[in-house]
Amino acid sequence: MTELSNNFIHARFKLVDETGETFLDIDTSIPSSGITAIFGHSGSGKTSLLRCIAGLEKAEQGQLVINNGSQKSTWQDDGIFLPTHKRPIGYVFQEASLFPHLSAQKNLDYAIKRAIKRADAPVSSDFYQRVIDVMGIENILERYPSQLSGGERQRIAIARALLIQPRLLLMDEPLAALDHQRKQEILPYLESLHKSFDIPILYVSHSMDEVARLADHILVLDQGKIIAEGELTQVFSRIDLPKRLEEESGVILNGTVVEKDEQWHLMRIAFAQGEIWLADNGEVLQQDVRIRILAKDVSLALQNHDDTSIVNRILVTVEDIKSDQDKAMSLVRLAMGNESIVSEYLVAKLTQKSAHHLQLKPGLSLWAQIKSVALVR
Repeated sequence: MTELSNNFIHARFKLVDETGETFLDIDTSIPSSGITAIFGHSGSGKTSLLRCIAGLEKAEQGQLVINNGSQKSTWQDDGIFLPTHKRPIGYVFQEASLFPHLSAQKNLDYAIKRAIKRADAPVSSDFYQRVIDVMGIENILERYPSQLSGGERQRIAIARALLIQPRLLLMDEPLAALDHQRKQEILPYLESLHKSFDIPILYVSHSMDEVARLADHILVLDQGKIIAEGELTQVFSRIDLPKRLEEESGVILNGTVVEKDEQWHLMRIAFAQGEIWLADNGEVLQQDVRIRILAKDVSLALQNHDDTSIVNRILVTVEDIKSDQDKAMSLVRLAMGNESIVSEYLVAKLTQKSAHHLQLKPGLSLWAQIKSVALVR
C-alpha cells in the first residue's frame, strides 16, 4: 500500500465485476492542493475511480483518507463507509444537472442550504460573491436553465458545487458535452478556480488539451490501473508510456513572457532551462504561460545551423532512446540545460534510420530544432 503522508488524498480501491474480473485496482496518494487530472482513454477506469471517491460506488476493498495536515478524515476503511451525502464534496458532471424548474439563483440557494446544514461551513457573503465573480455569472442569475447556453449552465453547476464549500471538488469531464467554442469560453473560468479557491480538484478527462492547460499533477489510467503519475511536466516527458499513449508524446513546459518583438509580432518565453519564440497572442510581459511541444515537431541536428527557417534551437543531451509503436520510428528523451541541474526535457520522434545516421546514444550533445509550439495557457 502507498505510504501515508501529510497533505495528500490517499486512495486505494479494488472493484470486481460479476464474473470475478478486476476492472479497477488503484493505490495512490494525490496532492490535496491544485488540480489533479485523472487521464486516460475511454474505459480506462477514470469515472469508476471518481465514483469510488464520491461514495457513489462502494469498493469492498478500499480506503480513502483526506489529509491536509491540519485536518484528517477517513471516508472509507475497514468497517467505515461514509455515504455520499455525508462527504464534503462538490461533484460536477458532464451535464450540468441543474433543477430545470428553478432559476440559476435558486439552484445556488439550494447549495447554500446544504452548506448551512453543516454547522462548520456557513456560507459568508464574501465567499458567495467571490464564487459569483470568479465564475462570471452575476448577470444570468435570474434566468432558468432552459434560457442558458451549455457553457453558462456548466458555470452555474460549478458555482453550485463551490457553494457547498467542499473539501474536495470532483469534475467528471465537465466540458465533454460542449462544442469547441463553448469549451474555449469556459476554460478560463476553470483556470480561475485554481487561483481563487484553496480546494483540491480531481479533474477527469480524456482530452490532452484540457489536461495540458489545467492540471498540475496527473494520474494516467489504463485498463483500471495507474500506469503513470506525478507532476504533469515530468510525466509527459517520459518515453516509456504504453503504446496507446505514444500518440500524446511531447512535453509541457511552464514559462514566463520576457520579451516582445513588435516588428515580427513574436514573444519570447523563458523557462528554467531555455527560451523559445512564438507568435504574440496578446499576453503581457511577465505573464506566466504554459506551452506544449509535440515530439513530432522536434528534429535533431549535430550542429547549430543558422541557414534554416527554424528559429527555435536548444542545446540538449540524449538521455534515452526507445522504439516507437511504429517499428520504423524512435522516441528520444532529451535533457535541457546543465547536466548537474536537469529539470526539463524535450521528446523527439524520428525514424530509426535518422537515429542511426546521427549515431544517437545517451550522453550525446546535439541541437533540438523545434518546428512548432502550442501555447496552452
